[in-house]
Amino acid sequence: MQDATRERFARTAERVAELQDARAASLEQDVLRFVAPSGDERALDSGTGSGALAFALAPHVREVVGVDIVPELLEQARKRAEQLPNVTFVEGDSTKLPFEYGSFDLAGTLRTLHHIARPELAMAELVRVTRPRGRVLVIDQIAPVDPLAAAELNRFERARDPSHSRALADVDLRGLFESNGLVLIRAEYEREPRELDAYLDLAGCEGEARERAETLAPPGYTAELGWYLLEKR
Repeated sequence: MQDATRERFARTAERVAELQDARAASLEQDVLRFVAPSGDERALDSGTGSGALAFALAPHVREVVGVDIVPELLEQARKRAEQLPNVTFVEGDSTKLPFEYGSFDLAGTLRTLHHIARPELAMAELVRVTRPRGRVLVIDQIAPVDPLAAAELNRFERARDPSHSRALADVDLRGLFESNGLVLIRAEYEREPRELDAYLDLAGCEGEARERAETLAPPGYTAELGWYLLEKR
């Protein structure tokens, strides 16, 4: 799965970064409202990609560290970080973070868990590197509660993007949080319409793979994102 993630995002790093740029102002405002940082946090963006969450947090915290396994995405992130001295990027694995216990006041991940074959490992690592009474932010696509609908969604997403592992349902994410001793502070849900051609282009989905994805795409595809802010006990 990591090889598929590296290959997919190496090919599409520039496209991902351009979409991030278009969404940057809106994401910053949404993150600021939802998280309400104090301004003194040391924050982590795990699975940072080209730095979207790191850049949304940077003006509102003391320091941000972004971690990702794809060098091409990190290259895009570092280009955009030149005017932000409190942001650094490190190559690393979200399931084996290169940080000590309790290194961060706030640890977050944006649109990353569904790319990870063992999301429970990524969650355990987020919690490990967060200090006691620190906060954890998770933003990710969520699957329907109905298992058949969830299977259809994940089948389409994997056809579009081989790096997609599985979008979890809200109840499964909450189970992950509870098993890691996290207390939910707030949760919100956002519907995100996705224009099919542009969405397939973003993943570099072409040829036979594109034809298959088109046949599996839900009509009028609208994804649902879950936003969760949690506290480590």
